[in-house]
Amino acid sequence: MTRIAAVAAHADDLEIGCGGTLLKLARATPGLIVDSLVLTGGSERLAEAEQAARLFLPGAEVSVRSAELPDGRLPAHWGEVKEELEALSRLRSHDLVLCPRLDDAHQDHRLIGELVPTAWRDATILGYEIPKSDGDFGMANAYVSLTEDEVREKVLRLFKAYPSQATRAWWDEDVFLGLARLRGVECRSRYAEAFSMRKIVLSW
Repeated sequence: MTRIAAVAAHADDLEIGCGGTLLKLARATPGLIVDSLVLTGGSERLAEAEQAARLFLPGAEVSVRSAELPDGRLPAHWGEVKEELEALSRLRSHDLVLCPRLDDAHQDHRLIGELVPTAWRDATILGYEIPKSDGDFGMANAYVSLTEDEVREKVLRLFKAYPSQATRAWWDEDVFLGLARLRGVECRSRYAEAFSMRKIVLSW
């Protein structure tokens, strides 16, 4: 699995949801190619996303693009979101697509989760989860096991990549470690990141 499309509504979504997975993939996959799309935010958030790509995908070939659509208003820009996703899917044949969960309570995340399968018909699709005040965590059906060192490295790199988020009430180590510990319990690991698997493509 060497070609990945990574889609996020906001610049920090991807690394919050699956930063540990990205680190593991980058270290285990020679020649990894990642095409990343952030749908909202301006130049400051794009710069943070580019910094995050360097931190979470060392050694990979990475491109990061921002559509600069308005935060919190993606459903009103349905057509533009659809066009951005389809343009990303045409760049190359991706093996794996990482995107928000279909049942995410945030309207921007949820729209992306709905539209991604219409742009990628022949790739495995994993929906990552993002902690928030809406309380929308559901059952997961795919997990990536993480060691304590790996999950702590994820958190350190997350804080380094996104200093603009430091004032948010939920932006702390306890949130990210706690969620990873809970998901680890579900898959008999110390820590884990959890996903909703929308589609799996098997090649024999």
